Amino acid sequence: MLEEIINHWNSYCKDENFVGIGSTRKVFKVSNYVIKVHLHTNGYKQSQNELKVFRAMEKKGLASILAKTYYVDDFISIQDFYHPLELIDNQSYEINSGIHSHLIPDLFETVMNELDKNFDCFDLKDSSNFGLNNSGKLVLTDYGMTKELYEKEWVPLAEEGLLPQIYFESCNTCGEKKELRIYGDNDIDKRCYDCGKE
Repeated sequence: MLEEIINHWNSYCKDENFVGIGSTRKVFKVSNYVIKVHLHTNGYKQSQNELKVFRAMEKKGLASILAKTYYVDDFISIQDFYHPLELIDNQSYEINSGIHSHLIPDLFETVMNELDKNFDCFDLKDSSNFGLNNSGKLVLTDYGMTKELYEKEWVPLAEEGLLPQIYFESCNTCGEKKELRIYGDNDIDKRCYDCGKE
């Protein structure tokens, strides 16, 4: 199945398989996998980093709460699929070890510290970066952004309006308050993804 997805990935990236979208990658579910389509070179760099991080953490015996990254090329990466966490009031939130203790797997803090200190990983506690395994425990699905990549490349591109920032505002079309993709200070298109804005 994996080889089939790699060779024909574009045929699987349809609206009915859509899972989510970030500033640099768009995600589709195929069977027990996700295809992360790179929307920008920063998305490719994040995917490359996820592959590197997963392999290193696997060697240390610390990969059990990371979504396995199988494959990366210029266009896509492929990982295991985990059910995304539901939004609260249409927005993501920070994972808190106290409030969300029922979701926290063994080794959670050990893995988070390792990713922070040895891999420069950024934004590790945002709920949108996690899924749930079959036991209802957190699995980190998005762990490719580093502090250096964020500060040196993502922020300048976001400030120029070339990459979207996520704001919690009312959509001008459906009227719902939700996370909107906004391209710089001069972007007046306040529609959500469901209403057609990518």
